[in-house]
Amino acid sequence: MKKYILDLTVRSVERVHERYVLIKLTQQDAFPPMNPGQFVEVRVDGSASTFLRRPISINFVDKEKNELWLLVATVGEGTKTLAKMKPGDKLNCVLPLGNGFTIPCDRIVGHRMLLAGGGVGVAPLLYLGKLLKEQGVDITFLLGARSAKDLLMLSEFEKYGRVLVTTEDGSMGEKGFVTNHSVLQKESFDMIQVCGPTPMMKAVARYAREKDIECEVSLENLMACGLGACLCCVEKVRVDGDASTTEATNVCVCKDGPVFNIKRLLWQD
Repeated sequence: MKKYILDLTVRSVERVHERYVLIKLTQQDAFPPMNPGQFVEVRVDGSASTFLRRPISINFVDKEKNELWLLVATVGEGTKTLAKMKPGDKLNCVLPLGNGFTIPCDRIVGHRMLLAGGGVGVAPLLYLGKLLKEQGVDITFLLGARSAKDLLMLSEFEKYGRVLVTTEDGSMGEKGFVTNHSVLQKESFDMIQVCGPTPMMKAVARYAREKDIECEVSLENLMACGLGACLCCVEKVRVDGDASTTEATNVCVCKDGPVFNIKRLLWQD
């Protein structure tokens, strides 16, 4: 997929949580094709200590409004600088990068899919849910957070499927972690797609293997260049995704992922 370096215009910056902002970007021309699970590398101007671009998941693409949404966790000087941007500011982005989640080419009405996410890992699931719904997929979102106030963009997710939640303190939904939700024992799914903290993804992957369910996860290895040049995001995976082989090879998560079928991964349970 062709990559672009674009100066995008900030349309709005919305504080959706004390630690997260939703940045909506636009430009005069239509955006190039982008897939859920892909990401952008943004240049942070105005931050003296931020020398590298920051990788941020594509949260949503609104084709009618010609908007690209980025859900940004403000954890360091670079992302805190992004959160201070104003409407009309320019944000230089390299996009789209990486390989995203699998989207069926044909309509598969009634196909049941579980989209599970935790923390800022919920970000790519919104656009994924929209495209899957358009293909006739029956979608269940399973979203986890520490407490009710930490759950992000629930009203947006509800537009595209059933939303189930877990909170660690029990303030909303079922108490516990995503992998503790009763839906995993009560219902069956044709495929699971996951993004979030690594322990959560490993637990969901273990469940999927036990139930013989196809599963994809979006890895969050540290990325710098986004192009496979700096080699800081290398992951060892099985050759050709053959779960029966021990032969492995190294891949760059930013270029060959970040989304992988769990059959390729060498995660130890």
